Amino acid sequence: MIILKQKPDELGALVSTLCLIHCVATPFIFIVQSCAITACNETPIWWGVIDYFFLIISFFAIYRSAQTTTSTWIKPAFWCSWCVLFFVIINEKTTWFLIPENTIYIPALALIGLHLYNRKYCQCNTDKCCTHEK
Repeated sequence: MIILKQKPDELGALVSTLCLIHCVATPFIFIVQSCAITACNETPIWWGVIDYFFLIISFFAIYRSAQTTTSTWIKPAFWCSWCVLFFVIINEKTTWFLIPENTIYIPALALIGLHLYNRKYCQCNTDKCCTHEK
């Protein structure tokens, strides 16, 4: 929790990057490992739960970053990107619409970029928040 309060953008960029790696690695891991052997087309439940883990952590990182930013346009950009990511992940599980798998990269990359960009607009009432600033 301390890193969330002190460095929300670093945490957000890290979680978004890990989410992107998770999305890119998924097809390769299952082609090479279990699904190639057993001819299954379903991913294990534990692998799908990671999606929700990233959503929850990114929600709190965005919430904190939105509280500490001085940029007026970045708050809605954060929340729009997160909502798109949320929709794509939920749609992937429920298949409401046929959306290409690569669509998930757009909000993930947007969140990475927004968190990195927002680092210079962080403003807090304490010295320990936004510790990258001196």
